[in-house]
Amino acid sequence: MRRIDVFVIGFVVFAIGGAGYLVLKFAGLDSIDAGIWSQLLLVGIILAWLGSYIFRVATKNMTYTQQLKDYEEAVLQKRLEELTPEELAKLQAEIEQERGD
Repeated sequence: MRRIDVFVIGFVVFAIGGAGYLVLKFAGLDSIDAGIWSQLLLVGIILAWLGSYIFRVATKNMTYTQQLKDYEEAVLQKRLEELTPEELAKLQAEIEQERGD
């Protein structure tokens, strides 16, 4: 995540809180009640985001993990393509021998 992304997310959260406050105040709530409910809305949104983040970490479904997996597969594929037919046959024989054990 870039530094500008953090600022944008912070501004969006701030704007959601302000907009929620104004909507609730316009709906007829007094300032204190509108402030409490808008804070509750923000806390709920942040907790939902945090929960989704923790879920993605627990299931290893994050961008970095996926990029690392794709890179490792590409490196292995390139190494496999660079093998000579003799080396490939030797590797296949070793794999079959390990499966047999």
